[in-house]
Amino acid sequence: MCFSATASFSSSALLAATGVVSIYKAGNKAQQFFAAVPLIFAVQQFTEGVLWMSLSHPSWSQYRESSTYLFQMFAQMIWPVYMPLLTVLFENERKKKNLFLAFLSFGIALFLYTGSGIYHYPSHAFVQEHHIRYINDFPLTKKWYYGVLYFLPTIVAPAFSNIRYLRWLAALFFISYVATRIFFHFYEISVWCFFGAVISFSIFFMVRKLQREEPPTAQ
Repeated sequence: MCFSATASFSSSALLAATGVVSIYKAGNKAQQFFAAVPLIFAVQQFTEGVLWMSLSHPSWSQYRESSTYLFQMFAQMIWPVYMPLLTVLFENERKKKNLFLAFLSFGIALFLYTGSGIYHYPSHAFVQEHHIRYINDFPLTKKWYYGVLYFLPTIVAPAFSNIRYLRWLAALFFISYVATRIFFHFYEISVWCFFGAVISFSIFFMVRKLQREEPPTAQ
């Protein structure tokens, strides 16, 4: 998250509480996975809080490399798998579920490729203009279409869901990404994850509405 370690740790605590309560309120497996989104963001933001500390305080420097890689694993590897997984869990129509399974398969392939790149190539993080800037050296990261590949499972898949709350989430993620690209181009990984974390607070209210709208046996 941008700005400071305090902001990252504070948002992490609030997101964790939101995630726990949302999961408790969820009525079935699909809703529980949806409700867990703030909890995943909480871990991600906590990791960046540790990175902030390692970049700002010499006594924390031993955590710099591990927190850099761990944050990017969440930001670049988890979401391309998790978002299409949500669409699969919520979908009951066979043909459409097959489409979402294709998105999920692509997300898993991207997960494996990105994981290999993060493992085999150096990754750097440093503070610049009150933000954390990440630089990756593995192939494709500097290609414009790498972002498109990330978008397909992460945003396009939920945009086609029959569940309007997934479509809303996809729309909010897309709008926040465009804003990040325009105003925080060099810090988009960190800042967009901040926007995503803020957006995920709304999932608590979405889960409450889903519980009232869906039958208890829905998957």
